[in-house]
Amino acid sequence: MPDTAPDWLAKALGKDAEKLGPGHAKLVAASLGSAEIIGKGGLAISSAAFRDRGELDPCFTADEEDAVAPPVEWTSPPPGTQELVLIVEDADFQTGEPFCHWLVWGLPAQKGQILEGEAPPRVGKNAFGNSEWLLPDPPTGDKPHDYVFQLFALDLPLTLMPGASREELVAAMEGHVTALALITATYAREEGGDYDWDDSDDDN
Repeated sequence: MPDTAPDWLAKALGKDAEKLGPGHAKLVAASLGSAEIIGKGGLAISSAAFRDRGELDPCFTADEEDAVAPPVEWTSPPPGTQELVLIVEDADFQTGEPFCHWLVWGLPAQKGQILEGEAPPRVGKNAFGNSEWLLPDPPTGDKPHDYVFQLFALDLPLTLMPGASREELVAAMEGHVTALALITATYAREEGGDYDWDDSDDDN
């Protein structure tokens, strides 16, 4: 996979392609999306907790003890949609590979939302192998990381069971994505952040 994000993706993310890192080029949207399907049928995703390319509140990150997943909502998908899938990835993880924070599928093919802190019925394994929202935890001093919320409309219902991996989900979606919507939240660690993961030395 190329290390440069395609122009259509850069435009959708509101950035110049040369200013995007290698992680942006490896987002699920980069491999399964295209200029023809971005925003197709008016599909759009938003959040009451942040504006597009706006800062994520610490209450949704590893910097607060009782942090939860942020709320998201979306418009009606194009006719013929059978299911919606939401994938959230950190495009600025230090390895150059996207760091998976949330895999959600089985969302009804209609206008809808996930409430703040709500546990969706079908959630896959994040980068730590847990089926939940992985709290953003970027290294102190890093520039703001892009957490890209990617909403996919599919032309078939998935049969994956909860706990599937990113690779399994992407394989099941291959060839069935009919529309795509994106929104990005940013987050940078403030000086003095002292959160440590118990089971990993990685920052994300």
